[in-house]
Order: sequence, then structure tokens, then C-alpha cells
Amino acid sequence: AGRLKALREMNAAGMDGLVVIGGDGSLRGALALAQEGVPVVGVPASIDNDIYGTDMSIGVDTALNTIVDAIDKLRDTATSHNRAFLIETMGRECGYLAQQAGIVCGAEMVLIPEIPVQAEQVVKSVENAYIRGKTHCIIVVAEGFKPHTTELSELIGKMEIGFDTRVTILGHIQRGGRPTAFDRMLATRFGVHAVEHLLEGKIGTMTALHGKTIVALALEDVVSNKRSLSEEYFSMANMLAR
Repeated sequence: AGRLKALREMNAAGMDGLVVIGGDGSLRGALALAQEGVPVVGVPASIDNDIYGTDMSIGVDTALNTIVDAIDKLRDTATSHNRAFLIETMGRECGYLAQQAGIVCGAEMVLIPEIPVQAEQVVKSVENAYIRGKTHCIIVVAEGFKPHTTELSELIGKMEIGFDTRVTILGHIQRGGRPTAFDRMLATRFGVHAVEHLLEGKIGTMTALHGKTIVALALEDVVSNKRSLSEEYFSMANMLAR
């Protein structure tokens, strides 16, 4: 019904092309319209960075910088009060933001849905940080990780680990604010290429960043595949945590 209404509205408005900007749901909608014969080009915009085929989506860099700024501020409190902080980032079922922020900020532990970790291991990591003489312990948790951040905090709080434990859920503050220069340039480049693809007849595609180049990927390939995180970053996060 939604697709039929969209087609009706487009015809009534005399629209001869459509650029759909958004995440997985928006791009699936774009593909559905493309399959009805609508000239459509998608542009990836999701802070989760979970869209297949593009190195980066619009909004990711800004969200990541917001998270890093928040963690840096929370570390000051954690250090002065000898506390362990569980900091929850957004990302749905993708741990990209948590992983990258954890590496950049030198977190003692990063918990993401792609790699299951037992609560006991988390407790041990916090305890070891205290024994090693750390003045604080920062654990970055992706929202899709199980158990949930608050449950994990309750489990840790029941045990004698040296640090007092606090939880900070960054929430929707990650989705707003002043865009970084990188995001502004990426959005501009995606926009220009999207219009060019429409004019050139490269429809049913999505603009994607490959290295420094913008390419056109088939929407069908984008929505039928799942983006995975780099093994290199997994190893890096674990190494820095030690």
C-alpha cells in the first residue's frame, strides 16, 4: 500500500527521478520502487555504518567524534573518583561505533554484538585494571551487546572489584550536532554523484565510498548482503586493552 501511494504521489507531482537518503530500511524502500520502474538512486546515511558496500555512510564520522568527546570528559570523572564507567553507544546490531571509539579512546574493554563475551570476563577485566593500579576503567558497550549495559552494571556492582561502577547511555545525542568536515564533504560528493547517476541512467544503484572513490553499487546487492567488521580492528582493540 505504501509503495502504491508513493508511485501515485510521484506521478501527481511529475517527478522523474528520486534520490533516497537513509539506512537499511530506506534503501530497501528505494529498491522496491526501483523494481516498479522508478528511476532511483540511494545514498547511504546511517551512523551505525552497517550498510554493505560502502566504507563510510553519512553521519558516522560526526557520531564517532561525539562519542570520543563524551568518553574523554567521562574519563576525567572516572579518574578523580576511581570509578569504572560502562558507556553505551548506538549502532543497533553493529558494533562499529563502539569498536572505533574504544580504540581511539584507549578503553580497557570494548563489548560488541559480533563477539559474545561472558559477564564474568567483564568483571575480571575490571578487577585486573584495578589490581594493575589503574585510576579508572572505561568499558565501551554497543547497544546490541547482550546482556544489556544496565544488566551488566548490576552484575558488576554486586561483586567486590575495587572500582565503583557507573553507567552512561549516550543515546540520541550521538545523532545530532555540528557535522564534521569529513561528513560535509562526503554528503556533498554523494549528492553530486547521485544526480549524475540519475542523468546517466545508472538507476537502481547506491553511491558508495571505496577508498577515495565514489562508485555505483546495485541496490539489490547492497540490501541482500551484511557488512562485517574488520578483523584488524578486533585485534587492535584487544591489544590496546592489555
